[in-house]
Amino acid sequence: ALQITSDARYRFERGLDTQSAATGAVAAARMVREMCGAAETQIYATVAAGSAPDHTRTIVLDTALCKKRTGVDVQVAEQVRILKALGFGVTEGAALSVVPPSWRPDIEGAADLVEEVVRVVGYDAVPATSLQRALATTPVALDVEDRRIGQIRRTLAEQGLMESVTWSFMSRELAEKFVPANDALVLQNPISSDLDLMRPTIIANLAQAARRNADRGFADVALFEVGPVFKNTTPEGQSIVATTLRTGQSPRHWAVGARQADVFDAKADAMAALSAAGAPVASLQVTTDAPAWYHPGRSGCLRLGPNVLASFGELHPTLVDAFGLTSAVAVAEIYPANIPQGRGTGSAKPLLKLEPLQPVSRDFAFVVDCDVTAAKLIKAARDADKNLIRDVTVFDVYEGEHVAAGKKSVALTVTLQPVDKTLTDAEIDAIAAKVTAGVTKATGATLRG
Repeated sequence: ALQITSDARYRFERGLDTQSAATGAVAAARMVREMCGAAETQIYATVAAGSAPDHTRTIVLDTALCKKRTGVDVQVAEQVRILKALGFGVTEGAALSVVPPSWRPDIEGAADLVEEVVRVVGYDAVPATSLQRALATTPVALDVEDRRIGQIRRTLAEQGLMESVTWSFMSRELAEKFVPANDALVLQNPISSDLDLMRPTIIANLAQAARRNADRGFADVALFEVGPVFKNTTPEGQSIVATTLRTGQSPRHWAVGARQADVFDAKADAMAALSAAGAPVASLQVTTDAPAWYHPGRSGCLRLGPNVLASFGELHPTLVDAFGLTSAVAVAEIYPANIPQGRGTGSAKPLLKLEPLQPVSRDFAFVVDCDVTAAKLIKAARDADKNLIRDVTVFDVYEGEHVAAGKKSVALTVTLQPVDKTLTDAEIDAIAAKVTAGVTKATGATLRG
């Protein structure tokens, strides 16, 4: 075929009557004779080049199909009359053999013939019938990880973070700032040269978004995204990670001074997300083995046994400079798949239990080496009596005068909650002695005088 776009081709492609060319030629000749004053002549024949395609086709119509499809009972004779009036050729028999006219290329089957009949009879004759009610089905329940992701999203939004949706890929150059690029993750047909690798982390995407906001005058940014990251091309190499990023100052407030985002903001975001997802936050251990893209002295991991539930901290200064940001960047990465499945009853909150007995608090100040973490002190104090000790918090950290070099003083508040009876002074002193002994054994601390 020459594939020439002609007026005739355009008309015939639209489904015009292929047999109308001869009729049109006769009509045109008659108009020439009438309008131009030609002598009375007779048109004997037309000259045609080629042959018109034959679209003659026969459709078998079951006369009961009209009622079956539409609910309208039309007699056979009436169906035949309507079809013939519309230009269809009809041969009666056990079923009707119908030949559509050449100007109806849209008629393809028996359902189209039923539509023609009912259209002439009138759609108002179609009885009003309620649709059959679908079978009741139980909605597809979200699995545990999907529910956790939803809870994490909601909680991070409550923390004042704005949700972002960024590309699931980035440039190879950008990815190599975090981890060595995996050639298996290179896209064969990327949408642009700077989006040619599946992302190994979401932090880079959020940092770029923070930079774009800063370029437009919005330097104080708090973002989060929940999405996939990729280690390799296997299903196990893809995981969902919730990532937060804060940079700049906290919102201005009349009662609280503005401050720069720091590691504690990232830790608070991670702890809030893990708590909402059902992780036992009181049992988490804080370690300092965060990935290399974190600041080595201002970062950590939240672990439950061998599993890392979250990483948090300030972004490494070299990366902050690489992204063109001017202030510290606090980030956190939460791994929903690593959160253990609880043994509770779904999403129901635990029963609120109000203790009838008054709690008792005691303060302790321990002198420890500077490299001893507060989390280690808290765990040791809590383990002294798991039945009566309900909470342990740090309320002061001091280094300086009256404390030896290389040492620091960490002050704890230990809250006791009596269960059966009010505790006597002797019982409280016994628990305090157990706390002191436990912390001393675990950390080498001494009680500050």
